[in-house]
Amino acid sequence: MDISNKHKRANRITDINKDTSMGEILEKVPEAASIIMKYFHGGCYKCPGMKMETLDMAAMLHGHDVDVIISELKEVAGLK
Repeated sequence: MDISNKHKRANRITDINKDTSMGEILEKVPEAASIIMKYFHGGCYKCPGMKMETLDMAAMLHGHDVDVIISELKEVAGLK
């Protein structure tokens, strides 16, 4: 295994739950961008609170079921 693959694995997210920040998801699971765009559009990328706002808070503010979003994000992140 080369060092770049080892680093990529070490930087991956190990769980996604209601308390996971939007910033952590986008930083550690780049493939999640399509799901974030699907539910929250482009606003998350411009929002100054993105680094601290939890998935639960974002879902509530946008009127979405957080459990559905978590399920999709876990699938994309390979956690299912």
